[in-house]
Amino acid sequence: MRRARRLTIALIAVLGVASAACGGGDTESAGTVTVFAAASLTDAFTEIGDAFTVEHPDTTVVFNFSGSSALVTQIVEGAPADVFASADPSNMTKLTDADANATEPVVFTTNLAAIVVAPGNPTGITGVADLATDDLIVVQCAPEVPCGRYAAQVFENAGVSVSPKSLEENVKAVVTKVTLGEADAGIVYVTDVIAAGADAEAVEIPAAVNVVAEYPIAVTAGAPNPDAAGAFVDFVLSDRGQTILTSYGFVEP
Repeated sequence: MRRARRLTIALIAVLGVASAACGGGDTESAGTVTVFAAASLTDAFTEIGDAFTVEHPDTTVVFNFSGSSALVTQIVEGAPADVFASADPSNMTKLTDADANATEPVVFTTNLAAIVVAPGNPTGITGVADLATDDLIVVQCAPEVPCGRYAAQVFENAGVSVSPKSLEENVKAVVTKVTLGEADAGIVYVTDVIAAGADAEAVEIPAAVNVVAEYPIAVTAGAPNPDAAGAFVDFVLSDRGQTILTSYGFVEP
């Protein structure tokens, strides 16, 4: 009888250890979380994803970086995204108007526009007005993309008319055109110039004509992994997430 009791106790202990092993970590946020994020967030969100998986080792973060307008269209049409992070409120409104959000959007960071030029500013651009010069090759984002809309606002605020030589699908494409020498200048975000490092230089846009880009984030209604999505959004809003964002030049809202 005593031997049988000892065996029962041992079996319970083994089952308890097995159960603990299977339940280790944050099981609610385990699995894959797919984040659709504005192209300007590429570097900052990549680091945030790495930091998030350290705290949630059972979770894998997959990113889709592109122009916010393209991303929201993909989500509304059924793309399996868990989280949407937009570079402007208007594209987030497209998500909410389609009832494609599961949580209320929250502005998690802001950004400023800047003129990107080649190192040393070889064409001597001093401000927004110079971009109206006919012999300059200026590129900007397409008007439906947040950086294109912000560029148009900057030109309007400055009272200048600029005819871009090309309209790009996202802000990274504008930076690439300038760094490859295919364009003299473009309107991008401050963070994109920082990300380009020694390959680009910024010409500051005065506050009187500049715009503040607000970045909202939300869990999508069709999120395949809503628990992990919520945990990721919480991490972005946390002190750790905000510290990473500011290290890339973003500004807390």
